[in-house]
Order: sequence, then C-alpha cells, then structure tokens
Amino acid sequence: MSDSAKILIDQVLELPASERVVFAEQLLLSLDQPNPEIDALWALEAEFRLAAYRRGELVAVPMAEVFGKYS
Repeated sequence: MSDSAKILIDQVLELPASERVVFAEQLLLSLDQPNPEIDALWALEAEFRLAAYRRGELVAVPMAEVFGKYS
C-alpha cells in the first residue's frame, strides 16, 4: 500500500462515524462500475439456462427452498 493511501486511511478513521459511512459508500460505489463484456456474457448464460429449462434439461427450484437453505 502506498504512503498516500496509508495517510488517507488514517485521516478517514479520524472522521465521525457518520462521515466514514458516507466515505465508505462512495468508495464502494466507485468500484461497482458496469462492464459491458461481463454483462453480455451473463445475458448469454441466462439465455442458455432458460433454453435448457424450456427443453426440460434443467429443473427449477422454488425461491423459498433456495433461501430457506441459507437462512
């Protein structure tokens, strides 16, 4: 980690909690940038899965069952 990053972290940690929340939110938002290539790959994967489901090659699982497994 660069010295300037360490200094910035130290400065941010001195802020009140409410301001650190805003800082963290903005930092996370800056990392969540759309990537058209990845979006296109996911869209293609979704189309393949839907087609396989319609051909009877995949079985749907109810959402409640999926979420119940992890709660």
